[in-house]
Amino acid sequence: MKILIVEDEPKLNAGLVTGLQNRGYAVDFAFDGEEGEKMARMNEYDLIVLDIMLPKRDGLEVCRSLRANGQQVPVLFLTARDAIEDKIIGLNLGGDDYLVKPFSFDELVARIRALLRRSPQTVGDILSMDGLKLDTRSQTVIVNGRAIDLTLREYGLLEYLLRNQGAVVTREEILTHVWDRFYDSLSNVVDVHLKNLRKKLPAAYAKRIETVWGKGYRLI
Repeated sequence: MKILIVEDEPKLNAGLVTGLQNRGYAVDFAFDGEEGEKMARMNEYDLIVLDIMLPKRDGLEVCRSLRANGQQVPVLFLTARDAIEDKIIGLNLGGDDYLVKPFSFDELVARIRALLRRSPQTVGDILSMDGLKLDTRSQTVIVNGRAIDLTLREYGLLEYLLRNQGAVVTREEILTHVWDRFYDSLSNVVDVHLKNLRKKLPAAYAKRIETVWGKGYRLI
C-alpha cells in the first residue's frame, strides 16, 4: 500500500512519513498543495493524507481538483480547525475523513486502515496468474489453494510484478512503487527481497520471475 503525505510542517511531515514506513507502508511526501497535487496526478496512491492549510494551494482546492479529474483515491484531511462547517465543506468536496490536530498517531493509523478497508480497488480485488491468486483487499496470496505467508515488502513486490506481467521493470521503478522514492537506488534491497519471494513461492512460479541482466526483472 502506498500513501502520499501532504503536510507543510516539517516535523509533523517527517514524523508521519517515518511512522507509516515503520508500519510497512510505502510513503511519498510533499510540503505544499501544488507539489502534492502534481504527485497525486503523476503516481498511483492508495490513500492521501492531506493538510487543509497549505502554501501555494490549500488542501480543499487540491481535493476538489483531483475529484474533478476523476481520481477517487481516498483522502484523509488534517486540520487545526474543528468547526463543523469546515468538516462539512471538506467532506462535500470529496474528502473521506477528517482528523483534527493535535491527534495521536495510533488514531491516524486506525483511520487509514478503515479507509483502505472500504476503498474500492480500481483494478479489481483479485490479481491472478494460473493457479496463483493475490487478493488486494485482504493482502493475501493463495497458490493452488494454499496460503503463502509473505512479508509486506514481498507482497508488494509480487503485486507490482503481477500488475506489470510481461514487462521489464527496473530496480528503480520497484523502489519507487514498493518502497520509497528516496530509497537508495544503489542498495541491493530489491534483490534480497526478490530472492526471499522466490524461495517462498512454489518452484514453477518462482522460475517465472526472470532477472533481465542490466535492466531489472520480468514476470512471465
